[in-house]
Amino acid sequence: MPNVLGRVRRPPFRLTLNTDGRPHTLENALALSTLVLGLLAIVTGFVVSLHMVASWVGAIGFCGGLYAQYVSVTTPQRSLIICGLVGSFVGAALGIAHGGFLPTG
Repeated sequence: MPNVLGRVRRPPFRLTLNTDGRPHTLENALALSTLVLGLLAIVTGFVVSLHMVASWVGAIGFCGGLYAQYVSVTTPQRSLIICGLVGSFVGAALGIAHGGFLPTG
């Protein structure tokens, strides 16, 4: 039991999506783009005049996020994807509630 008497060395904190040690460039790009689309959808969803942007960006982010979740490899990727999916869904719902996918006249 050497760890009882000595200090336990912990690795330094690193912010990474590749927790398995292998690069996943496509999966990381999908996770980050889902997060960005979700943030854009939820922000524009609160502005009534941007209902068309919120609806389309939310729908694209949601569909893309579902595919990203399907091909994701690591847990941090899945965490970002879920945040993006929720943002996309809420943004799309707000956009649809404020006028939908087509411009109102």
